[in-house]
Formats: sequence, structure tokens, C-alpha cells
Amino acid sequence: MSVDRAEQLGRAVLVQLELPDDDSREDQEELRRLAVSAQAEVVGSVVCKREVPDPRYYIGSGKVEELAALVEETAAQSVIFNNHLSPAQERSLEQACHVRVLDRTALILLIFAQRARSYEGKLQVELARLRYEQARLVRGWTHLERQKGGFGLRGGPGETQIELDRRALRERIFDLQGQLETVEQRRRQNRQLRHKNAVPTVCFVGYTNAGKSTLFNVLTSAQVYAADQLFATLDPTLRTLDLPKVGRTVFADTVGFIRHLPHYLVAAFHSTLEETASADLLLHIIDAADPRREENIAAVQDVLMQVGAAQVPQLEIFNKSDLVTDSARGVVTDEFGRPRRVYVSALRQEGLTELLAAVSTLLCEDAMECEVVLPHTQGALRSLLYSNCAVQQERFDEQGRSVLSLSMRQVDFKRLNKQCSGELERLIFGK
Repeated sequence: MSVDRAEQLGRAVLVQLELPDDDSREDQEELRRLAVSAQAEVVGSVVCKREVPDPRYYIGSGKVEELAALVEETAAQSVIFNNHLSPAQERSLEQACHVRVLDRTALILLIFAQRARSYEGKLQVELARLRYEQARLVRGWTHLERQKGGFGLRGGPGETQIELDRRALRERIFDLQGQLETVEQRRRQNRQLRHKNAVPTVCFVGYTNAGKSTLFNVLTSAQVYAADQLFATLDPTLRTLDLPKVGRTVFADTVGFIRHLPHYLVAAFHSTLEETASADLLLHIIDAADPRREENIAAVQDVLMQVGAAQVPQLEIFNKSDLVTDSARGVVTDEFGRPRRVYVSALRQEGLTELLAAVSTLLCEDAMECEVVLPHTQGALRSLLYSNCAVQQERFDEQGRSVLSLSMRQVDFKRLNKQCSGELERLIFGK
């Protein structure tokens, strides 16, 4: 089944194959929530266990008969597998059940296609879908005549159409890659500008439905769509917020992660996910009430590794802590006294002050503290230091000069020193 033909899944039957390897098992409840997010009505489910997948049907011929009977009994319009199916397996299952068949990857692609709103998001989803469809293109033309091979014979009309479609597919993928490169270049320029101006970036990451968008809205007064469903938001959102001792800070909300995120999506959303790799700090939002919390954390770390963001400093935010009766509260620090974990409730707006204080502390870890004596002629420099939240205290010496106690990050010092043509460094260090 082509992803773009699955706009309406209707009544759906879910299928789960459990293999001996625990790492290969997927949560059936998560599959149900994915199906609901894709606007499907779940009317039944089939679970089976095998040592290895069946090469033809993936679940074995006996279970296929059971599945076909359930589809007929429930008048289902689609079958959704919580596993990855080959094109041949999808085709065999569709012939046996006489309804649409999707695997986990196709389902996630469908959800992303429904949720994409921005120009970049739509391009990324289409690119991911086309890459997924490349291996499945042949299935769209099985109804056409095919001639047997032999000397002097050419391919039948089906083969000709397949070649035409493959060429059109390759050309469209190339065109999309060019458009995304233009968008990515613009995004890269914006990141370079923020870096040049020493504006720190704090990126929200986490498993889907952990409450990232709700927390983002509460902190930044944004109006990002938030709902109790998987992949409620897709397009990234940037907002600025003034933090104590830090000043203007960019907060970025990103797409939620999931176990075994299809590589098509990781590749297509590379430019968006690059925001995480270039961030100064990652806020890893975790659903404190989720029984599979540790597995979700591992899944997020795996995706961060794929996009090159594993080395970016992280602060764990245990959201929905109000749903856990024995949950800790406040800020948990490491052996060096640095914030490591913060317990919050975005819905009840609890722990937000502690969260922002922890973010400020981590962003100011490399802060330099010093004093500078400014003569009356340095009013512009004094104003610059105040506007960048670098002044902690001000007093006056016997000559009436301003003595400013400064606290700023090294990167901010370099930026401000550049803006005043090196005057700040000369006044502090006598250079």
C-alpha cells in the first residue's frame, strides 16, 4: 500500500509479532495510540509469537487465516503491523485480507504527513515518503501485462510504466533535496548569526507525548498545538526568553522521538534535528508517569546519537510528576553540585521557577566574574553591559567612577569586547 493512498485508515486491525529478542518487541499500546493519532478506529488486534518471521506473510499462514477472518468479522478497512514489512510481505497480506496493509514505518509517515504545516515540514515528509516508496513502486503496477523474457522481446507495458515512474521519483527526490538544501542553508545562517551574537540555544527533546509542547508553551507563552496524542506537533518552533544572568535565550521545540524511528525520517529531518546538535543545552523532557520511562530515555539517546547531539549537555526534566505519588520534587544535583534533574508539572505549572534557575546555572557554568572601573566617558560601555545583563552590582569609588561587578559567559565577554573594539578587555586586564 502506498503511503499517500492511506489518507483515511478507517476501521483498523492491529497486528503484533513478538520475537524471542526483547529488543525487537514493540509496545502494542503504543501502536494503538499511533493508530488513533492517524485517525484510525481500532476494532481488533492479533498477537502471535514466532522464533523468526515468516518470509511470505511475516506472521505465518495460520495467523493470516485468523487475521483475514477478523478483518471480515469487524468489517475492517486496514491492517496495521507493529513491525517492518517487506514489499512482498505487504502484497501477500493485502491479497489474503483484501484490505490495505501498513507497517510501522508507513503509519508514522502517514501521521507526519497529516501533521506537517510549515513549508519545510511538508518537504521533509514528502522526501521521507518518496524514499520509502522507492522500494515499493513495483507494487503499484502488478495489474499490468508483463511479457516473458527472450531474445528480441522487450519489456511489457507494466515494466515501461515502472521505469517511467522510477525516473519521475528520482527526479522529484532530487528536486526536494535541492529545496531542502536551500532551507537548510537559511537555517544554518540563522544559527551562525545566533552564534555570532552569542545568543544561547536551549533545545527541547524527548519521547513523543512526554509533554514537550505543553511545557514549551508555559515557559515561552507560545501557542504550539499540544494534545494527549503521539506526534501532536511536528514543525519546530523557536521562541526567545530572558533568563537571569544569561539574558536573551532561544528556546527550540522539536519533533518527538520514538523507538526505532524510521531512518527515512531521521535522514529527511536532518536539517531540523541539527538544531539539537548545535544547541548549548538540551532539555530532555521525560514522562515521569510512563512505566516504560527508562526505555523511552534510551530511545531518545539513540536518536541523539544518530544526529550527532549526544555530546551536548543535557538537563533531565521529569514532567507529569504530579501523576506519580512517590515522585521526588525540586532539583536533583550531581556530585559537583550542578543541576542534573528537575521535577515539574507543566499542566499544573509546578517547578517552573526551579527549572529556569537550573537552565541559567548550566548556561553560566563557564561564567567569568570580575570588576571593571569605568570613567565618566564610558557611558556607552556601561549601557552596553547593563543591556546584556552582565552587571551584578554597581558602586562608585572616591573619584566618582563606576565600579561594576560583572558576571558573564566567556562567549558573551568576547562578543561584548568585539562590540566595543577591545575597550572592555583593556579596562579589565590593562591590555
